Amino acid sequence: MSEFTKNWVYTDTVKEHFMNPKNVWEDEGFKADGFGQVGSMACGDQMRVGIQVKDDRIIDLKWQTYGCASAIASTSMMSEMAIGLTLSEAYHLTPAMITERLGGLPQHKFHCSVLGDKALRAAIDDYLAKQNRDNPYRASVAKVICECKNVTDQRIEELVKTKQATTLEKLREITEYGTVCGKCQFKVQQLFDEYKHIYNV
Repeated sequence: MSEFTKNWVYTDTVKEHFMNPKNVWEDEGFKADGFGQVGSMACGDQMRVGIQVKDDRIIDLKWQTYGCASAIASTSMMSEMAIGLTLSEAYHLTPAMITERLGGLPQHKFHCSVLGDKALRAAIDDYLAKQNRDNPYRASVAKVICECKNVTDQRIEELVKTKQATTLEKLREITEYGTVCGKCQFKVQQLFDEYKHIYNV
């Protein structure tokens, strides 16, 4: 047994998806109906996902990921889980669901590397926008972070993604988060930092 294998801290499923990733976007001829990209090369993890859709169901998905074993394996697993799902089902895939199918990941890798669900959502957003359709799924996955001002994680994500809020001060100015009881401030800061990383702001 090699030293590398002895020191491997991931599950066999993670190893399989890292060594033999599924549905990798290698064919330049793949025509995506929707495209999503998250992450930053500067930070070490970047994902891009393309989907083909028929009757509001994902019939094919290709991806490219630049990152560590966790990033590659989790995006590979996400691709297998998403193909065949309706847009609604795919939009509700979470990092926890992907990680569970992988048999777990080291805790410090969870937030920085499991970004495939966000790239998939971005691809679905793009597909619906190209179809000139409203997105009925966003509201159902939103979580209220600041109860006093009813600020959701989706609202924070959108403001960071569109670069309307590039600082916490600007985010507070727009949303008024933390101006009543203040209990949400740490959670908002965590999300703000996470979304800045994901969208390279």
